[in-house]
Amino acid sequence: MELQFLSLASGSSGNCYFLGNSEYGILIDAGIGIKTIKKTLKDNNIPFENIIALFVTHDHADHIKSAGIIGEKLFIPVYSTEDIHSGMNKNYSMTEKIYASKRIIRKNEVIEIRDLKITPFEVPHDGTDNVGYSIEYKGRKFVFATDLGHIPHDVATYLAEADFMVLEANYDHEMLKNGRYSQFLKDRVSSSHGHMDNHDTAEYIANNYVEKLQYIFLCHLSQHNNHPELAFKTVEYKLAEKNIKIGKDVQLVVLKRTTASELYTL
Repeated sequence: MELQFLSLASGSSGNCYFLGNSEYGILIDAGIGIKTIKKTLKDNNIPFENIIALFVTHDHADHIKSAGIIGEKLFIPVYSTEDIHSGMNKNYSMTEKIYASKRIIRKNEVIEIRDLKITPFEVPHDGTDNVGYSIEYKGRKFVFATDLGHIPHDVATYLAEADFMVLEANYDHEMLKNGRYSQFLKDRVSSSHGHMDNHDTAEYIANNYVEKLQYIFLCHLSQHNNHPELAFKTVEYKLAEKNIKIGKDVQLVVLKRTTASELYTL
């Protein structure tokens, strides 16, 4: 059973991702409506009954909107750290609070769910607590790092092991600088615990590329401070400087903000 990946939505308005196979899978974040989640999975021939767990990266609204419903109404276990769970239950955007479905995970400790080996790791962001996930399936690793202001050594260690990588390219520096946001919000986004911009993401990927890396998915694009083509070209240009060719050496995909990607078989 081959590994499948689907982005249901990836942007500042909401985030949700599926990773699994033809028999079961997990969701990473649930920041969009439950009806949209169910419909998008159905449209891709993924029965909702195949979802065996939800893993949450942090407690911001665009990542947890439907987490309580999935856990408490649909009886699917919701995994995250103790602090993230606490922050979720205090967040106004999650009207259904998590109690019976709560599952606690600890950073850098592996949890095994069927054939998936899932390791949460700390990322620098301004949620109550924040994690990325390294997910191993049949010897291959899918590493997911969204909502992080920079890439410290520990995060880089996990990314270096990735066969498939989901990495944030949230904003373009000039668009943010000249855009509509208040100075406070601009400073928050661009801080070391805010978000990654296209250039920094491109620099990191180009400087740390390894041949085993097959797919790079750029995620969590800003509605007001980025364009998909700009994110793609920024990364493509930096890789080309290192003689790394998109489509030959590695595949590069910019995930859509509010609609689903294709279903990737990895």
